[in-house]
Amino acid sequence: MREEKRILKSTLMCKSNKIFLTLFLIFLSCSKLFAQECNLTLKGQVMDESTNTPLSFATIFLENKEKGFSADENGVFEINKLCADSTHLRISHISCETQTEYLVIKRDTTVVFFLHHHEELMNEVIVHGDKGEVSTQTSVTIDHDLIQKSSNKNLADILENIAGVSALRTGSGISKPIVDGMYGNRIAILNNGIAQAGQQWGNDHAPEIDPFVADHISVVKGVSALAYNGNSLGAIILVEPDDIKKEPHLHGNINYIFQSNGLGNTLNGSVQQDKKLLSWRFTGTLKGIGDLRAPDYFLTNTGKKEADFAAQFERKINTQWKAKIFLSSFNTRLGILKGSQIGNLTDLNQAFTRSEPFYTEPNFTYKIESPAQQVNHQLVKLTADYNYSKESKLEFTYSGQLNARKEFDVRRGGRSNIPALSLNQYTHFGDVANNYTFKNGGFLKSGIQVNYVNNTNNPETGILPLIPDYIGLKSSVYSFYQLDNNKFFYEAGARYDHQYLNVVEISRTLANTIDRFTHNFNNYSFSSGIKYQNKYLKWSLNAGYALRSPEINELYSFGLHQGVSSLEIGNNQLQTEKSLKITTGIDLTFNNKLFVQFLGYIQEINDYIFLRPQLEPQLTIRGAFPVFIYDQTKAGIEGIDLLVSLEPVKKFRLIGKMALLKGENKSDNIPLVYMPPANFTLSGNLALADLGILKSNSINLNMKTVAKQRNLLPDQDFLATPAGYTILNFNYDSQFSLKGKLVKMSLKCENLLNKNYRDYLDRQRYYADAMGINFSLWLNYKF
Repeated sequence: MREEKRILKSTLMCKSNKIFLTLFLIFLSCSKLFAQECNLTLKGQVMDESTNTPLSFATIFLENKEKGFSADENGVFEINKLCADSTHLRISHISCETQTEYLVIKRDTTVVFFLHHHEELMNEVIVHGDKGEVSTQTSVTIDHDLIQKSSNKNLADILENIAGVSALRTGSGISKPIVDGMYGNRIAILNNGIAQAGQQWGNDHAPEIDPFVADHISVVKGVSALAYNGNSLGAIILVEPDDIKKEPHLHGNINYIFQSNGLGNTLNGSVQQDKKLLSWRFTGTLKGIGDLRAPDYFLTNTGKKEADFAAQFERKINTQWKAKIFLSSFNTRLGILKGSQIGNLTDLNQAFTRSEPFYTEPNFTYKIESPAQQVNHQLVKLTADYNYSKESKLEFTYSGQLNARKEFDVRRGGRSNIPALSLNQYTHFGDVANNYTFKNGGFLKSGIQVNYVNNTNNPETGILPLIPDYIGLKSSVYSFYQLDNNKFFYEAGARYDHQYLNVVEISRTLANTIDRFTHNFNNYSFSSGIKYQNKYLKWSLNAGYALRSPEINELYSFGLHQGVSSLEIGNNQLQTEKSLKITTGIDLTFNNKLFVQFLGYIQEINDYIFLRPQLEPQLTIRGAFPVFIYDQTKAGIEGIDLLVSLEPVKKFRLIGKMALLKGENKSDNIPLVYMPPANFTLSGNLALADLGILKSNSINLNMKTVAKQRNLLPDQDFLATPAGYTILNFNYDSQFSLKGKLVKMSLKCENLLNKNYRDYLDRQRYYADAMGINFSLWLNYKF
């Protein structure tokens, strides 16, 4: 009995001690909580990223307090009585992309935020997140907000927002960028730093990249472009996702666009989180667009279906090693205007003059029939950075790509579901680069690269292939040096490529034989530049000499290029192009109200490769088509890009852009074909007062004028160049909070007056008008 009482007493004492200890800990916690002094201060300033000037009366919103604060006329703000805590801040300003930042406040803190207030201005930031961020060559970066608003469009259409960038189109669904008169094989497009490998030789082959993956899209020129693989004589276009933000919370956004023309729906989504073990981001896109419509008729069979996915993983292994993995999958099916596929020469001549294309249906449909394209592109990229000293870093990169392309014609005997072109391309790329920073501030980057391509035709088509089977191997070395010396910045670099091609071709004779050809090309590039900058003036001068070897289509294409409805004939005797280009840029700032940016360039190219139209179309068993033959000449291209931004009164901004270009075939003393005509853009942006819950309201009216291409002779094309045109576009932007989360919205109307026009750079212009009026609604929810 005594023993039982002793055990019971001991048990009660243990329980009492545990209860006492728990209450004591709770008391300590509460005491600490109530004793915590919320007397910390957050100070800062909001600046314009482009001009480095203050943004007056910017708004800073603390999400954990659900309270906003306003900066003063100098962009300076001060928030008092803050507790030690972490918080998300939303920084906004009229006509700026709202910026979200994660901040841990442990003591009095001072910060500076930079917003995109003048996104229309060119700037020199072209390679993000590395020492080599600055170049002597003017370039432009498109920010994430504009990319999200335009995620229903393809890459080239988004890039047209930049002065001096046009698009070579095949209808409204397929386009490739033109920069300073260069397009196609002369422009390299890099997906997260990797040259996009696919059937890029076709002018009707749009880049197989989902723009929504990118946080910024940059047009890169100058010396630092030498570090990138690609057969480029013009600009390099970087489509780049940012590094994953270093904060522990789950974040993402949902993006939706509806367009009235084609009754299109685009849904994008992304989600990301930073973890100690592994940081990750997932991105996805779904698109469905039906037959587009010109002002007077449907563009039958111009629908589009697309499904894309991307994933990014990052891990900081230790203080020296960091690794990344990037995966992307792009999958699309595109319809080709049915009226561009003509059966005989008589109908072809009629098609050139008809007011309405052949085979135009009276009703809308989402159905995509032949002719059509189906493309699947997969990319994996592995990178590892090794900081082996304070001044030096090694970068290791591997990428693999698989591109599968099928093109479908209208074929007899129920065979339209059998592709007329079926290609698979495997690409492997490796790069090892060393970065070294000198004590004087100089920066040297050197590297070696290897690129292997295996391109094969699938035998299922039953047609002689347009492009033969081939294997390509390119070995490269490069190096460039940059020095920032107060107001002056200098850079110089060089690159060497050895290109090997092994081609297996089926002969075009009646007794088909297998012919084998090998090519060896040695290409080299040199570039140098200087830049001077002060508070009001920025001046740059850049010169470069480069060689470009002919691509496989220029050497060996033979047959119907279905997407552009034409026959193309290559020439395996083509020589390497040799280019000398000089550019100069001047930026002027007047009282932070008027900004003037001028870019002039001149380029001389020996053995310039181009498609020469033949005056007589050709009749084949697949129909009647125009004929183009690859040829070479001595070419000269010169042009200017001008941008003027004026803010005459607060909250109102006028932006004018102009691009003038002339291309000349100097061997024959005639103009070059497919050069962009003069074009002008004038837009006015007015910031409006808040309307209830609707904040950051603004309206924009845009007028785009494209002149008639008069620098062309009548016998250089099948038809006279189309007349110039002017179209109006309207846009309304706003944003509001939904349960503490930011929702952005935009209402847009393109071709506001529903104008009939045909664009010289659109290969579909031979058969149909361009797209008519289009209303679109954009919604973006961030969490």
